[in-house]
Amino acid sequence: MVWCSGWELASAVSNAGGLGLIGAGSMDAETLRYHIRKTRENTKNPFGVNVPLLYSRVDELMKVIIEEKVSIVFTSAGNPSSWTSSLKEKGCLVVHVVSNVKFAKKAQEAGVDALVAEGVEAGGHNGREETTTMVLVPLIKETVSLPLIAAGGIASGQAMLAALALGADGVQIGSRFVASIESSAHLAFKNAVINTTDGSTKLVLRSLNPVRLIRNNLCHQIEEAENRCVPADDINAILGKGLSKRGMFEGDIENGEMEIGQVAAGIHKVLPAKEILATIIQELNITMQSLSNTIYEKN
Repeated sequence: MVWCSGWELASAVSNAGGLGLIGAGSMDAETLRYHIRKTRENTKNPFGVNVPLLYSRVDELMKVIIEEKVSIVFTSAGNPSSWTSSLKEKGCLVVHVVSNVKFAKKAQEAGVDALVAEGVEAGGHNGREETTTMVLVPLIKETVSLPLIAAGGIASGQAMLAALALGADGVQIGSRFVASIESSAHLAFKNAVINTTDGSTKLVLRSLNPVRLIRNNLCHQIEEAENRCVPADDINAILGKGLSKRGMFEGDIENGEMEIGQVAAGIHKVLPAKEILATIIQELNITMQSLSNTIYEKN
């Protein structure tokens, strides 16, 4: 959700009954402070901040989070032991995103309060194991005792119910909210998302840091280089800097990086966050009732 989830989306989701998250991976310290304060001005409900731990400015961001007394922090892409204790000492709840059982165990040992199990269907950076959400959630559920949130491939009430049936205590949804009115993503990127079809996304950079992108000129360049076994340094030269901003925030849909999940193929409209969340809950309730009726009839 880098470049997509600022104060407008976070506050809208929280106001609608979800837990809105500010995506801090593209922000400097004062930009994050601004978004935290704007979110507080626009919602009285809880919200959180997501911080990739490998981000070069992580120390600055964590300082702001502590100073602003943010109560919930989601961490990802790094070692949870580096910040969990410090955050919890300041009264923060810490949730860490993992892609395999090994990392789930390490996060539990680090003292996090909950986990996000993110499958390979998800947009953005993914685990090297390429484990799907349907497989990953029960594996982690039987291994750790922490509250578990499922992520990856979830954009409907039916998918949410499936995750709950697998043992998740809740779900984290990214891609569906990229295509929301309140998302800070460029309109061209939002339109690219709703125009995707089955197979429009591709997991690339498997040898470096796997990431799921919408297929475009940049994605094809990376794929072609990987097929030729181009050295990592040369692939990094193709990537350059600022390509995620170029694609998702500035709207260069051919030469920018456009991170989105496989579930984008099932997203067909840009809608207000409130309507998205209400629809998901309605679908969840209808599906639960339908399944209950089916089971009752068969018995």
